[in-house]
Amino acid sequence: MNPVFTGALALQTVCRQHGWRFCFIGGVAVQRWSEPRFTEDADLTLLSGFGREEEFIRPLIEAFRPRIPEAAEFALRNRVLLLRDPHGTNLDVALGALPFEIHAVGRASEFEFPGGPRLVTCGAEDLLVHKCFAARQKDWLDVEGILRRQHGKLDLALVRRELKPLVRLKEMPEILTEFERKVAASERPFRHQQLKGRKRRT
Repeated sequence: MNPVFTGALALQTVCRQHGWRFCFIGGVAVQRWSEPRFTEDADLTLLSGFGREEEFIRPLIEAFRPRIPEAAEFALRNRVLLLRDPHGTNLDVALGALPFEIHAVGRASEFEFPGGPRLVTCGAEDLLVHKCFAARQKDWLDVEGILRRQHGKLDLALVRRELKPLVRLKEMPEILTEFERKVAASERPFRHQQLKGRKRRT
C-alpha cells in the first residue's frame, strides 16, 4: 500500500478509537476529487473545538512521533499538530473549530481508494475552499484539476458561501477573484464542445 495511505489509515484508526470527528483534506482528498498527483503527507481536520485541544493532542502524541520539539505547545499556538508515523509519513492534524471546518467534517464521506484503504475525506466543494484559502501555486493547480474533473457536479454556490467569510478573515479578497477566473476558464472547453455540437446539427 502507498505509505501515505498507510499513515492515513493509522491516523484514522486512532481517531475512530476515540470517537472523534474528522476528515482528510489536502493531498489525500486531491486523489479522490482531482487529478492524482504525488503527495508526501496526510492532512486531516480534527474537530477539537476551542479550549479542549489538549484532550486531542495528548493521545495523538502517544500514538505517533512528533516532528518538532514542543509539538504540543506549537499545536496550541498554531492549531496544527505535526506528527510522523513509524514509516516516515508526515501527518498534519489541523485542530478544527471554525464553522467551515465543522460543516466540512459534517459533509465528509468515506471513499475506497483503488488499491488502498477506505478513508473519510472532505467533499469536493470543501476541498476547493481549502485550496483557495491556502492560495499557493500548487493549490491553484489543484483547484483547476477539481473544476475540470468534477465539471457539472459541483455546488459552486456552496463554495462561494463558505469561502467568502474565510477570505474576509484572511483579508485577501483577490482569492475570490482568482477563483471566479478559474471557474470561467474551466467552462470554456465545455462551451466550445457545445458550440461544435450545435454546428454539426445545423
